[in-house]
Amino acid sequence: MSHTALDVIRDEHQALSAMLRSLSMLLTHSRRENLLPPFDVLRAMLFYVDEFPEKLHHRKESTLLFPRLRERAPEMGPVLDRLDHDHAVGEQRIRDLEHALLAFEVLGASRREAFEQAVQTYIDFYLRHMAVEESEVLPAARRSFTSEDWAEVDAAFAANRDPLTGHEPADEFRPLFQKILMSAPAPIGLGPAQ
Repeated sequence: MSHTALDVIRDEHQALSAMLRSLSMLLTHSRRENLLPPFDVLRAMLFYVDEFPEKLHHRKESTLLFPRLRERAPEMGPVLDRLDHDHAVGEQRIRDLEHALLAFEVLGASRREAFEQAVQTYIDFYLRHMAVEESEVLPAARRSFTSEDWAEVDAAFAANRDPLTGHEPADEFRPLFQKILMSAPAPIGLGPAQ
């Protein structure tokens, strides 16, 4: 049986993975060409990560999905503790990354290496995090949730409107997504091949 929440979570994970791959490709290309990266595009990409995965997606996992799974599958406690910790430090990690980007932009090449390393650390962290959710948490939810659990969780995640999963952006976010889609490289955008 298909569940909206599982589809939304996977779609949002794919969107975040694509964003992170594009971010890495943008940095690789700029380094290879011995150019500074387009800081405005990098800022837009990091802002997206902060506004959608950090503030919307992760909060619903931590406040709805994980507590419900703790009730239904208590053996998942240690995994959920680790994932909740990841969520709790996620907003600080994105702030640190945004600060490293600002330092690179303002102070120049002397901060490039630190920013690129911070990006790679962030990417590795979130790819591992999402892999655990998909390989352990979602199958456990599928096994243990009742139809009432699914009704509540599906309704909550169906309300997510991440434009990178096919939803029309709200007017206030339209310029953000226009910048990302027109400037960032594939897989997230239509910008120049890297």
